[in-house]
Amino acid sequence: MLRFPSPFRHDHPPVQDVNEVFEEQLTFGQRAADRVAATMGSWPFIITQSVLLTGWVALNVAAWIRHWDPYPFILLNLALSLQAAYAAPIIMMSQNRQAARDRLEAHNDYLVNQKAEEEIRAILEHLAAQDRALEHIHSLLRQVIPESGDVVRHDA
Repeated sequence: MLRFPSPFRHDHPPVQDVNEVFEEQLTFGQRAADRVAATMGSWPFIITQSVLLTGWVALNVAAWIRHWDPYPFILLNLALSLQAAYAAPIIMMSQNRQAARDRLEAHNDYLVNQKAEEEIRAILEHLAAQDRALEHIHSLLRQVIPESGDVVRHDA
């Protein structure tokens, strides 16, 4: 008697998009920190800041207008220090959130891999059952058709 495994039951929840799940959980402050980090880590920001710093230094060195920050540019140094003092923690907040998202994505990948492994195992069991069925059918055919190729007739 041939026996095949029971049909595979897909009783696991559907796969979720980690990005959507993660984005839904972000607070206003977290979204703002991500936008600030994305802006500060862009070429337009670097180019704009470079132009502003060059202009600041040029105006104060050339003295075309009254010096508001003479060399060694203490006011500029203070402004850049304040920018760095706020930028570093904001960027770190964004990086920490990215690391948390990466952990969530890795866990989701693990769950998907577990589901795939379970389904592959079911497929392999079914293929093994098919192999056994084919062997059984082949042995039955051998009884009807001998190795020589002569057909055995049962009606004579």
